[in-house]
Amino acid sequence: MSNANDPFGGLFRMKGNFIDNLPKIYGFYTGGFLLFFALMAVLETMGVSADVIGILFLSFTIFIYALIGWLSRTMQVDAYYVAGRQVPAVFNGMATAADWMSGASFVAMAGGIYFGGHGYLAFVVGWTGGYVLVSVLMAPYLRKFGCYTVPDFIGTRYGGNLTRFLAVLVLVIASFTYVTAQINATGTIASRALQIPFEVGVWFGLISILLCSMLGGMRAVTWTQVAQYIVLIIAYLLPVFWMSNKQGFGVIPQFVYGDAVARIQELEGMLQVGMAPVEGAASTFPGLKALTTLHADTGGGLAAWKFVTLAAAMMLGTASLPHILMRYFTTPSVKAARNSVTWSLVFIFLLYFTAPALATFTKLQIMDPNLATSIIGKAIADVNAIEWIQRWSEVGMLAVADGNGDGILQINELFIRGDIVVLATPEIAGLPYVISGLVAAGGMAAAMSTADGLLLAIANALSHDLYYKIIDPKAETRKRLVVARVLLIVIGAAGAAVASLKLTGILGAVAWAFCFAMSGLFFPLVLGVWWKRANRPGAIAGMAVGLGVGSWYLYMVKFAGMAPWIGLDDLRFGIVGAAASLIAMVVVTLMTKEPDAETQAMVDEVRVPSGDTILGSQH
Repeated sequence: MSNANDPFGGLFRMKGNFIDNLPKIYGFYTGGFLLFFALMAVLETMGVSADVIGILFLSFTIFIYALIGWLSRTMQVDAYYVAGRQVPAVFNGMATAADWMSGASFVAMAGGIYFGGHGYLAFVVGWTGGYVLVSVLMAPYLRKFGCYTVPDFIGTRYGGNLTRFLAVLVLVIASFTYVTAQINATGTIASRALQIPFEVGVWFGLISILLCSMLGGMRAVTWTQVAQYIVLIIAYLLPVFWMSNKQGFGVIPQFVYGDAVARIQELEGMLQVGMAPVEGAASTFPGLKALTTLHADTGGGLAAWKFVTLAAAMMLGTASLPHILMRYFTTPSVKAARNSVTWSLVFIFLLYFTAPALATFTKLQIMDPNLATSIIGKAIADVNAIEWIQRWSEVGMLAVADGNGDGILQINELFIRGDIVVLATPEIAGLPYVISGLVAAGGMAAAMSTADGLLLAIANALSHDLYYKIIDPKAETRKRLVVARVLLIVIGAAGAAVASLKLTGILGAVAWAFCFAMSGLFFPLVLGVWWKRANRPGAIAGMAVGLGVGSWYLYMVKFAGMAPWIGLDDLRFGIVGAAASLIAMVVVTLMTKEPDAETQAMVDEVRVPSGDTILGSQH
């Protein structure tokens, strides 16, 4: 069994300890992955089929992740819950970026921009801005506290089993909503790459996820996520640079895609002339969207108010997500936790800065008649004969409908599931299939890395905060970790079952998760650090009222037909929930007795960047 100082069990024979050799280890890993990519390119030129290349890409990368998970196995509580608190800031930043850049970021966000225009950049603005809140308000102080989980902080800071239980409840609801979206993404990728039904793909994805996290907990997830980040960022950037050069826009696509946007606007004006709507499209092709609809929002997506409120919801949600906050529990010090946030933003920036360019170039590939890959305006019979159209149609992710019966594909007669835009980009752009295999591996890495973190957050909270702290405080270490692993399997299976139902798109499910988290956790966390007067009754009221009001508002707006308040639809219900949480927490706190002197002194100490952690290494 691997030891605490070398999770890879001596696989890499180098001088010095494991942490010091991390740059060399992941340098070898990156080189090995690029060699594998080159091998796949050679196999494609030799005539190996696209299906085989796709299977090899997924199989190889998942095998590597599973191997890291196996080598990182542990029965030590500190290693399982917080990776032994020895993860350097740069590598924690990479792991956090992988944990963060989920199926929503990699698979779905560019699709949202593709269909909705610049309004969907509210997700990018909000998610990025959320890390500013994490850095300023949360990460260093939670690390100084020395907790294992977010409910661990809530329960210890405010005291009482009910407080801890409510924090676990919010965590489970938010994280479970989020993890179903990630398993949905793995199902989307697996169904295309392996040519299997989506409902089977989600279970394939779940097994892959569990292989990475079950035996090693946070230590396994950390080193796996670093490996997954390397794959996903290569897979995201390469097609964009390739398309930019192929279309004549230059070598730095992030700065030049404005010209491509202008060309798309010109083409849309030309192609929508005389266009008729496709009758019954919503019921005939559920979950699919037309490339451009007759009544498209010419204002560029969401209105200014909706942009601001969506960005605000994503910001507060980011700063409330337990699986992100717990990443900063793994660093050696408070300073390293703060530096980790900076590195997280650097690594996240590489993808977010590129997503609008990817969406733009892909749309242009389909629409511009000057490009060989364009399909709008061509005979529908010829379009249906195109291989990528056939493959995505077979798995229910794409449809073509001759709405006006003229035999020519109009701009509103191509229906696509937004979640496949990134995955289908290499095929749409006519790139070698090896690029499609690379993108599929990158998408799977993004979804798996986030799902690993989410499942671990749920299982750790249930095993540590519910089982150990409330149900059986005398449970021995082995029993606690066995419970955590069983919970990983049970929760993962439940997530796969829900994901297979396709209840909502990936981006929508993620927005709900953020709103649940901010409704119940944002203000109890922030005020727990910054307002020493905040007490147990106030925290209980904040979590219960915030979660309750937010959930009620979501139900009424989404399912009961209630008109949204001031434009706050189901993607923004966290604004209502968080506001209710703040009011309830402040009012109840001021109406009840202040915390004892010891608790207030503890809160003062949390904000001091130096010194020992508040909690011991074993608690």
